Amino acid sequence: MSTPTPLPSETAAAARIPRASPPIWAVLLAACAGQFLVVLDISVVNVALPSMRTDLGLGGTALQWVVNAYALTFAGFLLLGGRAADLFGRKRVFLAGLGLFTAASLAGGVAQEPWQLIAARALQGIGAAVLSPATLTILTTTFPTGSARNRAIGTWTAVGAGGGAAGALVGGVLTEYLSWRWVLLVNVPVGIVVLVAAAVWLTEGRSGAARRLDAPGAVLVTAGVAALAYGIVQTEPHGWTAAASLGPLLAGLVLLAVFLAVEARTEEPLMPLRLFRIRAVSAANAVMVVCGGGMFAMWYFMTLYLQNVLHYSPVKAGLAFLPHSLSIVLGSKLAPRLMARVDGKLLAIAGGSLAVVGYAWQSRMGADGTYVGTVLGPAIIMSLGSGLLMTPLAASATSGAAPSEAGLVSGLVNTSRQIGGALGLTVLATVAAERITAHGGAGPEALAAGYGRAFVVATGIIAAAVVLMAVLLPRTPAVAVTRGSS
Repeated sequence: MSTPTPLPSETAAAARIPRASPPIWAVLLAACAGQFLVVLDISVVNVALPSMRTDLGLGGTALQWVVNAYALTFAGFLLLGGRAADLFGRKRVFLAGLGLFTAASLAGGVAQEPWQLIAARALQGIGAAVLSPATLTILTTTFPTGSARNRAIGTWTAVGAGGGAAGALVGGVLTEYLSWRWVLLVNVPVGIVVLVAAAVWLTEGRSGAARRLDAPGAVLVTAGVAALAYGIVQTEPHGWTAAASLGPLLAGLVLLAVFLAVEARTEEPLMPLRLFRIRAVSAANAVMVVCGGGMFAMWYFMTLYLQNVLHYSPVKAGLAFLPHSLSIVLGSKLAPRLMARVDGKLLAIAGGSLAVVGYAWQSRMGADGTYVGTVLGPAIIMSLGSGLLMTPLAASATSGAAPSEAGLVSGLVNTSRQIGGALGLTVLATVAAERITAHGGAGPEALAAGYGRAFVVATGIIAAAVVLMAVLLPRTPAVAVTRGSS
């Protein structure tokens, strides 16, 4: 008996049968591993800053740019990275970002001059900007809206905080027993392992049909934010009214205005302005900018306080950060469960209010402080509040957008946080420097006064964010937790 010839419709149907999807746990693990590396790099470098300054002869401004070079390029190219994930494929973009991040880590680890280290950090930021939104996009397109996605985002946030914990400790050990260079070189073997695992576990997928990216938009927004940050830095030695400060500040504002004009007219904008008509997206991102401005500098100033004022070794400073990071992990894991019972808006407000209390308490730091009396209590409160806050904010900011724009919205979330963080760090560093100078130099008392003043201003910024949440954020009804959801 002859075998019947398949009908054309049957052949087409067979061709459309997708390959078996990877296990959910593998997708979650790969995405979280990528985010872990991005956050690990921030905290790992913070602990090594004093050693970098000594070895390479970095001044205070250059030391700040070791942090900001990463933060600014990260913020400026996040939208481009998020859109690339939609258009060219999430797996492809994930691997490309991770590859660039790993190569830049190698370049930073062998840097011999300050400019080489800062340039490598800028390249790391670009790699992270391509990698990070792809990790969140993979989750938001894999897990359906509701409790499953909330718990996945909570895990993603918690793993990011875990990167902070591991980075502080690993950075301290590497700096004290090997060299500050290893806080960057450690990313190389880890990056290679994650590259291989992602290549095996992740499947390709994209939602966009077009293949054109708005590179001018990415350059404009990065240059605009960098100019603003540089102008703020210049206010410390020259004042707010000097040409050295006003020039970069005005240039930054003009570049950002041009960016908005370009986005309003281009056919395929990096940041479609229509997204901001979605109240959840616009409100959550506005709050993210303000929160980032207050919260981003916690690790930076606490590192300096622990090592420069309390004279902790790098390892001891790394261990001192464990309560900060573990409290963020706890808050991030509790948030999805609480969102199943209470309104997400109320949870975000409660988390922000808790963070305000912690930051205000931390601002009372002094030269004669102790770990138990000065650091531990504020660490737990402000970090727990931050963890409770970020998950409902991220869930709100990624809701309401079409699946074809998941990468773009994910990139926008991180862009808002990083731009706020970069500008906030610049402002707070300037505030701290002015206070230190007013107290007569770089002694422990003057340093503690400067770092404490930075926390006072950060407290006000986060309090303003809480007010914005109450006014702007839409209510998000509780979502019942489904048994067996990830």
